[in-house]
Amino acid sequence: MSPRPRVAYILGAVALAALLVPPVWAALAAAVVIVACVADVVAARATPDVERTAPRILARGVPGVLALEAAPGLRTVVRQPTTAELRVEPQQAVRRVAGSIVGIRRGRHTLPAPAVRVDGPLGLGCRYRRSGEESEVLVYPDVPKARRLARAARGGRLSAEGRRRGPLGLGTEFESVRDYQSDDDVRQINWRATQRMGRPMSNQYRVERDRDVVCLIDCGRLTAAPVGDETRLDIALDAAIAVAETADELSDRVGAIAFDSGILRALSPRRRGARAVLAAVFDLEPRSVDSDYRRAFAAVSEGKRALVLVFTDLIEDAAARPLLAAIPVLARRHAVVVASVADDDLEHLVVSEPDRPIDVYRAVAAGDVLEARDHVVAALRHAGAQVLTASRDAFPAACVRAYVQMKARGAF
Repeated sequence: MSPRPRVAYILGAVALAALLVPPVWAALAAAVVIVACVADVVAARATPDVERTAPRILARGVPGVLALEAAPGLRTVVRQPTTAELRVEPQQAVRRVAGSIVGIRRGRHTLPAPAVRVDGPLGLGCRYRRSGEESEVLVYPDVPKARRLARAARGGRLSAEGRRRGPLGLGTEFESVRDYQSDDDVRQINWRATQRMGRPMSNQYRVERDRDVVCLIDCGRLTAAPVGDETRLDIALDAAIAVAETADELSDRVGAIAFDSGILRALSPRRRGARAVLAAVFDLEPRSVDSDYRRAFAAVSEGKRALVLVFTDLIEDAAARPLLAAIPVLARRHAVVVASVADDDLEHLVVSEPDRPIDVYRAVAAGDVLEARDHVVAALRHAGAQVLTASRDAFPAACVRAYVQMKARGAF
């Protein structure tokens, strides 16, 4: 229970009035105000029901609808408490809140029970209550963006040339010959049939099925490095989910293995596997341990030939030595793409003109780091892996594009 601020203003006015009227009258007035305040607090003892409508599942950074409404009949202000992982705007309003809730961090989070302030009929006192119960909110990676990328890949809008090339799935299994269409790849043209029929003819291939895609997600200490307001693991998971959704669109099988010093989650490739991949990895967090690439690669190396995307961070030779030592085990059997988020801050330091002497030293240090990373990239390519680096915003699309292009080439 609590008096409202107006009680303090009234008592202040009574104190000033005591300079002009007999003190007894001022004391009596103050007593009347205090008694009225206590009576108001007692009158506000009821706890109104608050109905809350909130999503149980959110995509990180994508707003969801949140609504709070207190039962009528009382003077109430409702408020939704928040946590560091969840943001609500607006947090409070008179009787009804209509706002949004945004997941800041992935994982399982608790949305606190609504709070309600009940004002007395005189507006002098109030009581604070919790109404309702806590609820669990699951914050997933950016699934809507992943599904948009998957649909774009299915429609052929992620080609390297940036132009539409028709639906993916040309395949290598011949099915039939048909009339050439404007969005067909020129490599589909059947020149003998074209000469015989007197009009352009195109080969139709059966869409490839039973291709395996495996996302290897590094959760070691290197992936805890921040990139803006995200970690490298956040960005990697966004990309992994985009690849999984694309595999569903293209009728491939997809699985995932998350690892650090050991295997954290393992999901074998399966049809329509994006939902299972999402449920398995959405709450992963980086740990302050070195990653055991050899153990992770061994978990997938003996399976059917697949496209294996290794989401990790590439830095200087010493830190990347375990990855370089283990990658041949994987590349002998599988098509391997090592995907890493580019460090735009380092590249900016190298190319920007320094304003202060300390900026020169920073630029030299950044250049050394980028040079060491180039050596790691060259070593990985020599070992048989394809290396992909892209900025934070472009990373999921770049990973999906690499998958699409390797599938089109029949690389796995």
